[in-house]
Amino acid sequence: MGILAKIFTWWDGATLGTHLWASRTDSEHVGTDGAGNKYYRAPPKTNGPADGSYTSREKRWVIYSGPNDASRVPAEWHGWLHGTYDDVPESHLPPPRVWEVDYTPNATGTAQAYVPKGALQRGGQRVRAMGDYEAWTPGSADS
Repeated sequence: MGILAKIFTWWDGATLGTHLWASRTDSEHVGTDGAGNKYYRAPPKTNGPADGSYTSREKRWVIYSGPNDASRVPAEWHGWLHGTYDDVPESHLPPPRVWEVDYTPNATGTAQAYVPKGALQRGGQRVRAMGDYEAWTPGSADS
């Protein structure tokens, strides 16, 4: 079901249309990040009159190596995708710091997601207040 999945799904990797767009002759593969996501760009197009007054921006996109999740794009590539700088991110990166940790994917909606105490998934029982809260009632002396 590989080719059918590429035609009809958008949530697990790139669709067939995206692969065709990336294989155009004027598009360029500019890099791959540590997670295997591939980054592409296509030059701007000139539309309209012959004087070239209507020029579009350069198109930039990513083909994910797995599920389509924007949180899987590292910060440096995010800046490149949004046109913060023109060169590929490796030329803008400072040396890694000792305290920096490796990327972890967004776990929202998965079994590994953070669930605080008192959440419905943990039984909905919150820790009781220890006398530091007094509920307001209408007509009280402080109103």
